[in-house]
Amino acid sequence: MSQNMHITCPHCLSVNRVPAQRLHQDPKCGRCHNSLTGGHPLALNSANFQKHLTRSELPMVVDFWAPWCQPCQMMAPAFAQAADILGPAVRLAKLDTQAEPNLGAQYNVMSIPTMVLFKNGREAARTSGTMNAQQIAGWVKSNL
Repeated sequence: MSQNMHITCPHCLSVNRVPAQRLHQDPKCGRCHNSLTGGHPLALNSANFQKHLTRSELPMVVDFWAPWCQPCQMMAPAFAQAADILGPAVRLAKLDTQAEPNLGAQYNVMSIPTMVLFKNGREAARTSGTMNAQQIAGWVKSNL
């Protein structure tokens, strides 16, 4: 018997039930028919953050960053590469703390870039500073 997972669509925010063994087959949203697990980081904001955090069963790594932060800009391509390495079993997402200061404060983000790994809607691990794609993937895998 297959285990189903709930996955929030990054496009329309519908919650979809997907058999876990189909994650690597690029499942589509039942409502908007877009990919549920696209290989790029998802942009989070106050409108979609909680839905992705609490309704999706995929572990989620959030990169708290800001456009003025040079280390954040340097790490952005590595974070995108890590999405390819870790996907589709882990969702990578970015949250602009300049645009969403309340979310950064809610999660006690004191310096950026900071990555937080969430499992089952709760913080499981946190790290600050820049990393390359392999380091990001290794950190996530060691904390899953």
